[in-house]
Amino acid sequence: MKPSIPKGTRDFSPVEMARRNYIFDTIRGVFRLFGYRQIETPSMENLSTLMGKYGEEGDKLLFKIQNSGDYMNGVSDEELLSRNSLKLAAKFCEKGLRYDLTVPFARFVVMHREELQFPFKRFQIQPVWRADRPQKGRYREFYQCDADVVGSDSLLYEIELIQMIDMVFSRFGVRVAIKLNNRKILAGIAESIGQADKIVDITVAIDKLDKIGLDGVNAELAEKGLPEDAIDRLQPIIKLTGSNAEKLDVIAKVLEGSEVGQKGVEECRFILSGAEKLGLKNELELDLTLARGLNYYTGAIFEVKALDVEIGSISGGGRYDNLTGIFGMPGVSGVGISFGADRIYDVLTQLDLYPKEAQSGVKVLFLNLGSDEAAFCMEQLARLRAAGIASEIYPDAAKMKKQMSYANAGAIPFVAIVGSDELAQGKVTLKNMETGEQSLVDAADLADKLA
Repeated sequence: MKPSIPKGTRDFSPVEMARRNYIFDTIRGVFRLFGYRQIETPSMENLSTLMGKYGEEGDKLLFKIQNSGDYMNGVSDEELLSRNSLKLAAKFCEKGLRYDLTVPFARFVVMHREELQFPFKRFQIQPVWRADRPQKGRYREFYQCDADVVGSDSLLYEIELIQMIDMVFSRFGVRVAIKLNNRKILAGIAESIGQADKIVDITVAIDKLDKIGLDGVNAELAEKGLPEDAIDRLQPIIKLTGSNAEKLDVIAKVLEGSEVGQKGVEECRFILSGAEKLGLKNELELDLTLARGLNYYTGAIFEVKALDVEIGSISGGGRYDNLTGIFGMPGVSGVGISFGADRIYDVLTQLDLYPKEAQSGVKVLFLNLGSDEAAFCMEQLARLRAAGIASEIYPDAAKMKKQMSYANAGAIPFVAIVGSDELAQGKVTLKNMETGEQSLVDAADLADKLA
């Protein structure tokens, strides 16, 4: 029987890994530049940490890990015969694979609060697991790249995160639109149309505007019990156009009677004016229909769309007021962003934006033309590797064509040839595989030439 892997998981080839590492290294480099420090948390957490944090649907999507040893111990015949899988899982399983990086981060902050200096800026790049139905673009195992700062209400961090998003996508060479909104504005809108208790229904519906269109949003709002006049009053807000300043002026008038709404407008003005002074390379747009599905956001929210590729959001995040409250440490405000590495991979692939060095790790391949020549090549390899230049030698004195095919297949940019003539002179013939150009180089100068 042919071996296989579980549905919703993937193998990554060396080329794919080189590209993925380029993505992770670029994001990691920007995180570090802004003073964020890396942490890691275990792949598995206690189920008591994970359960009840993602809603009923999320609980169903948790991968649970069966206890080792005699996991049937303490389970009665009656319980076994009841075949109640949820109850039995609670007895058989005490641990689960992490579902996201946010809940483990909250647990980390609470467990290590005595050692941490607040505000605490952390980043984390690790895989997460969801027992979801696999489909195109949705996997059961995938990576998240998160950066958060907790323990400060300062809006300077929102401006900093926008700058980080801008820098990451500029380094990738991807044009994006960075969209900004504020949950306080959305709460003010719900209040101003007399539907404050329907804030969740309103935000969930308008967040789908891109996917289902205005008629679809209005139908969903009606289905959730919003009266027709309230839906009518929402229309000018949903359709609002103009510059960021113009949109803010209009919404400030609409929300005149709402204290929370005015606070949201004020926060957006501060963030926009601060970010606009930084000379961002990408467009920053106030989008009052942006809601971000997660209901723990309480202030600014961000979402990033690629401009040259049809794909969903490739980054997002926002401000939350009570990250650690779920573990009995209330009042820790934070703000964070997450980059969708898998979607960024697809964008860079479609736009062919990977630099050449992200495709191949090896800079030069030495051909093997005999035992004396190979011994000389091994000395040169040691020098090149000491100089930080990735290099290798073909293991056998095979036909030249076979060795050149190996270099081509590995997208190795240079081939070094040492025959009897080169060996006698202490030189190397260096061939550029892209241009076909050849030059005779002193062995002592090879590292400089390749660097």
